[in-house]
Amino acid sequence: MNTQIADKDGLVREPGPAQPQPGIALCLSGGGYRAMVFHTGVLWRLNEIGYLAKLDRVSSVSGGSITAGLLGLNWKDLNFKDGVAQRLQELVIDPIRKFAHVSIDVSAVLEGVFTPGSISDKVAAAYKSHLFGDATLQDLPDDPPRFVINATNIQTGALWRFSKKYMRDYTVGEIKAPRIPLAQAVGASSAFPPILSPAKLHLNPADFEPAQGEPYHRTPFTQEVYLSDGGVYDNLGLETAWKRYRTIFVSDAGLAMTADASPASDWARHSKRVLDLIDNQVRALRKRQIVQAFLNRERDGAFWSVRSNIADYGLTDSLPCSPQRTAELATIPTRLSDMPDATQERLINWGYAICDAAIRRWVDPNVKVPPKFPFQGGV
Repeated sequence: MNTQIADKDGLVREPGPAQPQPGIALCLSGGGYRAMVFHTGVLWRLNEIGYLAKLDRVSSVSGGSITAGLLGLNWKDLNFKDGVAQRLQELVIDPIRKFAHVSIDVSAVLEGVFTPGSISDKVAAAYKSHLFGDATLQDLPDDPPRFVINATNIQTGALWRFSKKYMRDYTVGEIKAPRIPLAQAVGASSAFPPILSPAKLHLNPADFEPAQGEPYHRTPFTQEVYLSDGGVYDNLGLETAWKRYRTIFVSDAGLAMTADASPASDWARHSKRVLDLIDNQVRALRKRQIVQAFLNRERDGAFWSVRSNIADYGLTDSLPCSPQRTAELATIPTRLSDMPDATQERLINWGYAICDAAIRRWVDPNVKVPPKFPFQGGV
């Protein structure tokens, strides 16, 4: 485990490897059901062209963690042949689509208010009931790929990482081979503030590895952990992948911000607007970091977004995607609520098409042009 260092500004940061190692990481952003469904289109195209099987890491936050969690849980049963999973639609895409009809955010709030247990507990219970059952982090596959589900530690301001090998906050410490329920990990990763946050972990301090210089390796930090949406810290799920691998694929399904001439002044809606603004700015900074690193050849890979214009990738043979139509998809509210089939199919088609354009433009120009969208009707 790495020791920690303090920057000149006094902040303690986690050091990474001196140089990124060969390998491919996929980062799945947050964005509620919009992200969850958009990313399934991305997985669909990556699988067709053989890149899903090549992944060394899948790093996710929030809505992206729902998709990543189900992919990881079913990885061993995907039946890869010649580098292509034969059961991806059956085991991942179709269950995600079915789950996208289940509204859980409003019901979780009501149950959290009027019944025992927190709102976050109710969200995790819905994930358990509809997607993950009694699976724990130990039901994720052995490396590769390593699935890392990210949440934000509200106590320390650092990233809390869930994986099969360990879970940790680099300022608190590490627990090896954790048996946390997968639904609970995904619930913490998608505990969007202020309504669905925080999610609480009740831990045994004795389960942590011996201290190696972590400044908060002590109770109460090792006993009660308060977590929020991973997107609070990093809405692209980028950090755990960026420090480790040379090739990075980033799938961004974050909400497109629009101007609001009369923003709400009540605390709930005003708070959400402010959080969206903060998220938008942090995401923009990270995007510039990614793109500049690609241009400087410091990293290989591709970035695509639900807010992208497919024409910007400069291909003459990309699937037809109207900027007006895709812009509509980028403004779907960040909710965990019922999404109509037609909207799901448009989002899947859009994730499929923009991923294809990004990969063929920036990673592998020899990938064959897709003949059609996964679903009729385009985007």
